[in-house]
Amino acid sequence: MRWWSGVWMIAGMVVLAACGTSAGGGSTGPASASGSSSARPPSTAPTGAPASPSGQGPSTSATAPSAPARHCVAGHTEISVAPGDATQQRLCVRPGTVVSLVLRPRTDDKRWKAVNTSAPALVVASGWRLDADGTAHAALRCAGTRGGEAEVTALAKAPDVAGAARAAFTLHVSVVPYTTQG
Repeated sequence: MRWWSGVWMIAGMVVLAACGTSAGGGSTGPASASGSSSARPPSTAPTGAPASPSGQGPSTSATAPSAPARHCVAGHTEISVAPGDATQQRLCVRPGTVVSLVLRPRTDDKRWKAVNTSAPALVVASGWRLDADGTAHAALRCAGTRGGEAEVTALAKAPDVAGAARAAFTLHVSVVPYTTQG
């Protein structure tokens, strides 16, 4: 009788694993994982990047990526932050992805000053530009082969107030490498 309970437990785990890795199940992209709709869905985001292995059927390998990692953005994506949006967002990307961060003008008297990253070896902030209307643009380039997490903070401050600029927005970037077979 004991061995039947083991068989049922294994069968249940296989069913749960199959449900978690189905192509239509789970979240639909980084926007739904972060709770914000300002990120483009990954179906329109990639530009010329190789197709991710998520297009393949369910895998029974022990090294198969988890369901959230299957919906990471590859290639190029744009994150737009407008006044009233959450001050923190999460984004899952594949190595080599370029993220265009667009910071819309603030409604208070503060202005965007700079973008800093907690792990420059993983995510490099480059291409900072501040438009005349107060919109800021930054390019975030993710490492080509590494995986890990980094926090990208956008700093803002009022121009006539002394002191250092403070973090007004934080983007938590998770770089998830493709799994290797073999």
